[in-house]
Amino acid sequence: MLLYLRTFITLTALVLAGTAPALTAHPGSPCPILDASQPQQRQVLMSHVCFHAAAPDDPAHLANTPAELPESIEWQDAGGHDLVFSHTDSVYWVHLHLTNSGNKRGLWYLKLNYPLLDDVTFWQDGDSTSTTMATGDQRPFLSRGIDYRYFLLPVTLDSGENQSITLRIRSSGALNVPLSLETPGTVIAESNHLTLTHGLFYGALLVFAVFNLLLFFSSGTVYYFHNAFYMASMGLFLFAMGGFANQYFWPDSTGFANTSIPLLIALCALAMTLFGRSFLEIEPDTLSASTLRALAWSSVGLLIITFLLPYNKSILFNTFLVLTVIASLFVIGILRWRQGYGPALWYVMAWSVMLVGALIYALAAFGYLTDFLAREFFMLTAIGAQVILLNYALVQRWRLLNQKLLNVEHNARAELETKVHERTAQLRNTMGELERANRKLATMSLNDALTGLYNRRHLDNMLPELCAEARRTGHPLTLTLIDADHFKDVNDTWGHGFGDQCLQRIADILSRHVKRPRDVAIRFGGEEFALLLPGTDQEGAYRVCQRILEDMRNTAIPADDGTHVTITLSAGVALLAPDENEQTLFQRADEALYQAKASGRDQIATVKVPVVD
Repeated sequence: MLLYLRTFITLTALVLAGTAPALTAHPGSPCPILDASQPQQRQVLMSHVCFHAAAPDDPAHLANTPAELPESIEWQDAGGHDLVFSHTDSVYWVHLHLTNSGNKRGLWYLKLNYPLLDDVTFWQDGDSTSTTMATGDQRPFLSRGIDYRYFLLPVTLDSGENQSITLRIRSSGALNVPLSLETPGTVIAESNHLTLTHGLFYGALLVFAVFNLLLFFSSGTVYYFHNAFYMASMGLFLFAMGGFANQYFWPDSTGFANTSIPLLIALCALAMTLFGRSFLEIEPDTLSASTLRALAWSSVGLLIITFLLPYNKSILFNTFLVLTVIASLFVIGILRWRQGYGPALWYVMAWSVMLVGALIYALAAFGYLTDFLAREFFMLTAIGAQVILLNYALVQRWRLLNQKLLNVEHNARAELETKVHERTAQLRNTMGELERANRKLATMSLNDALTGLYNRRHLDNMLPELCAEARRTGHPLTLTLIDADHFKDVNDTWGHGFGDQCLQRIADILSRHVKRPRDVAIRFGGEEFALLLPGTDQEGAYRVCQRILEDMRNTAIPADDGTHVTITLSAGVALLAPDENEQTLFQRADEALYQAKASGRDQIATVKVPVVD
């Protein structure tokens, strides 16, 4: 007791002087005692930590408690660095001596910032305290005592009290031991910051995944589903690597805690492959398609084998697979970009970030880099940047497809207003063989077989569109109905074969006078014809009809008996009124035609544009 009092008085004096020394631990340990009351010493905790790596042939490997450790054990100084070890069968013992030189009782937390450890046992031996806590992934989550994804050991020291802390750590994977000694306030503050950061990250990832899933359901486009699948699997993998899955999803599934990591890695590899293949529009019979197909089946195979292999083997195989997938997609993305596929540029940029982040994270997870927590944040940043770039690439791809659709629509509308060969030439640039065949069939169904003019179906298709266009632009649209006079007498006198010749001659005259590209001549009945004249007012349409009727009067058609037959035409002209639809326009043109017939035929009649109240 006098020794503790003397130590406390000495430490207090030195602290007040600002020159607290590093106290020396007991003779078997090369590490100095850490004064928990000194923030400066807590910040350099690893300078006060000793460890011993017990290989399978080391007697310390079989020890289950500090009391069973051999007296000759050789402790190594951590040297101020985090303890990081790659895959090994060794058991690691960590030793730390604490004291409290403050004048009051203090509470701190020894924090182990790496959640993926199979077996972690803490021993606290102090002047009046001796406790043990056995925890790790191979035990239920509640064995940690504190509901937190990392390992927290409460450390309570009375004024002047010394305490020895020993850790026994074993894991089938890589082993990271980033230790820190923090006050409750610091632990809470850091936890709040982490909660905010992870909440924003996983929340954004969830929103993006759900949004892409909704796009898939609404559009049926498969790469939206693959993107949602990728973001969900990647988010779940990071959730498991961060210790959240063990905390919230399977806290009592001690066997699945290890298996879930390589399983989710293989799932991520499969999701990456499917999304990359669909997004980059890989042609089926190419080397890239064969490579991605092989990687996809390898991912499925490792998903199954993961349940059979030990953790240390499956984690290596699956990590190698996912890095191969990332590198392959990076190369294939560059090839597609060089082939002229624009969205591949953003895809390559996204995968570049992912490749760097995955490599650094893998090196940290396998024990080749220190500061796992910093690498985890770097990986979250890399994934966040990749998700943003990938979704921006999706936007660019959507814009590209939308532009293609707009071009197709524009070309299709133009084709309806031109000759058959012009439509076929334009369609060849935008449609495939099947689409061109369908267009040709549609074109055949819109023409009258006898005269070569457009038929009634084309009139029904074009008239509503031209009326809508005229109302929108304010340009005039005139509809003219033309009927052959006394055509029944022609058929009855010279037969229907001669009547067909007359109809063909009428069609020739109409085609000769309807010259503008957008003007359309239509045969919509037996001897009934129509002219659609967009951009032509009533006076202009009247002049066109005058020339047609005059040409018809001067045309003699020879019959089989040597008779030369002259046919006359009657025409009715109607101009589209504002806010008028195609039905009333057609009805007014028909009324005008009826007036021309009633007034003696071989003439043109017009109707006034109705006045809107």
